[in-house]
Amino acid sequence: MDWTALINQVPGIVFELLLSVTIIGAIIIIILDNRNPVKSLAWILVLVFLPLVGLLLYYFFGRDTRRIRIINKKTYGRMLQKPMAEYLAQQETFLPHNYGRLISLFRNNSKALPFDGNSVAIYTTGTEMLDSLLHQLERATKHIHLQFYIFEDDPVGRQVKEVLMRKAKQGVEVRVLYDDVGCLHVPNDFFQEMRDASVEVSEFLEVRFPRFASGVNYRNHRKIVVIDGSVGFIGGMNLANRYVNGVEWGVWRDTHIMIQGKAIHGLQTTFLLDWYFVTGTLLTDGRYFPTQEVCGDSLIQVVASSPVGPWREIMQGLTTSIALAKRYFYIQTPYFMPTESVRMALTTAAVSGVDVRLMIPRKADSWLVSKASYSYIRDMLQAGVKVYFYEKGFLHSKLWVSDDMLSSVGSTNIDFRSFEHNFEANAFIYDEETAMKMCEIFLVDQHECTQITLKQWKKRPWYSKFVESVVRLLSPLL
Repeated sequence: MDWTALINQVPGIVFELLLSVTIIGAIIIIILDNRNPVKSLAWILVLVFLPLVGLLLYYFFGRDTRRIRIINKKTYGRMLQKPMAEYLAQQETFLPHNYGRLISLFRNNSKALPFDGNSVAIYTTGTEMLDSLLHQLERATKHIHLQFYIFEDDPVGRQVKEVLMRKAKQGVEVRVLYDDVGCLHVPNDFFQEMRDASVEVSEFLEVRFPRFASGVNYRNHRKIVVIDGSVGFIGGMNLANRYVNGVEWGVWRDTHIMIQGKAIHGLQTTFLLDWYFVTGTLLTDGRYFPTQEVCGDSLIQVVASSPVGPWREIMQGLTTSIALAKRYFYIQTPYFMPTESVRMALTTAAVSGVDVRLMIPRKADSWLVSKASYSYIRDMLQAGVKVYFYEKGFLHSKLWVSDDMLSSVGSTNIDFRSFEHNFEANAFIYDEETAMKMCEIFLVDQHECTQITLKQWKKRPWYSKFVESVVRLLSPLL
C-alpha cells in the first residue's frame, strides 16, 4: 500500500467532506426558512451543481433577514406622531370606493397613511427633473433630505453637489444618503468634499468587510428628496448623466414626480427611518413635519417596502391593484422577472378580459437580466397580455396605471430583487387627472415600441429559448 499517496489524498478528502457537510447544512437551512419554493429550489440547484461557488454566493446573497427588526414600535410611533395628527385632522377625505381594500392594505402592512390635497408634477426626461430639482433646492431655507441609489461623480452629480454644499454653508440642514453598492465606483473624495462643506453624508450598508457578507444583498434602491418638509420628489431617476444625455444606443427613458402637499409626510418619514437605520440618529422634531396646505386634488400614499419584516408591501399592493382592475392595467418596467403571485395576477386579469399591457426595453443594461425577462414573455402572451418592446433606448421607467384612477411611480422594478431584497418606495396616487396623464405617457411611449405577438415569439431560434429558460432558473437570485 502506498501510504505516501494515501496521506497526500487526506487533505482533499477532508476538504470534500467538509464542503459536503456545509452544503447539506446550507440546504437544510434553506428548507427550514420556508421561503418561496421557487427561490429555495433555485438556491438548492446552485449549491448542488456549483457547490463551492454556490456556497460563496449563498453566504453573501442568500441568507434571509426577515427576522431582523430595524426599528422598534415605540420609536416608530414617535416618528409617526405628527403625520398621524395631520392625517386624523383631515375632514371627510374622499376614498375612491374601488380602492378601499388597497388603501387599507397599505395602512396595515406598511403604516402608509393616505393624504389628500396634493399636487403632482410628472417628469419623463432627466432634464426636466434635474431642472425642477435644482430650482427647488435653491429655494430651500430649512432643510434638504436627499436619498439616491446612484449619485454619480459626473456633470449631473456635480451640479447637485455644488448646490447642496452652497445651501449647507448658508445654514440649511443638508443630509445625503446614498447606497454603497450603487455608488461603489464613485470616489470617496466626491462625498468627502460635501462633508467638509457641512453636509451630513451617510452610506447605506457599506460593503466593506466584515459587514460585506450581511449587507451586500440588501440595497437601498429608493430615490427620495424632501425640501423644507413641503416639496418632495420620488420616482425611478438617479443622479447620473445618462438620465439627461442618454447612452450610445438611445435615450434613457424614466419617470419621476414632484409632490406638494400632505403626502410629503410619507416621504419624510421614509427618509428619516432610513437615516435612523444607518446613523442611529432619530429625528422627530416637528419642524421636519410642518403643517401643509391643500395644494391639489390627489390622494396619495407613499409606500415603503423592505426585505425585513413579515410582508412584501409593494408586491402585495401590486397584486391587489391588478386584481382590482376592471378595464385596463398598464405597466412599464426595465426588468420583468415577476414572482409567482404577480405573474398569476397579470395572467388572471388578462384572461378575465382586462386590457393588460406590459412595456419593457428591447435592449436592457444587463444581458443576463434581459434573457431572464424574455423567459416570461410567452406566459404573458398566451394569457392575452399585450407586450411591447421599447426601441428608442433603455426604458428605466417604473410606472403603473389603471382604470383612469390609480397610478404608481417609484423605484420598484417587477422582479424578485425589488420585491424581496431591496429597500424600495413608491407613491400610489388615487386621482383621475394624474392617472389619465400617466396613461397618456404610456400611450406616447407605445409609439416608440414594437408589439410582440405569440406567433412571432414562438419563431425565435431554439437556442435563444434554451438560454432564456436556463437563465430563468436563476431569476429569483438576480
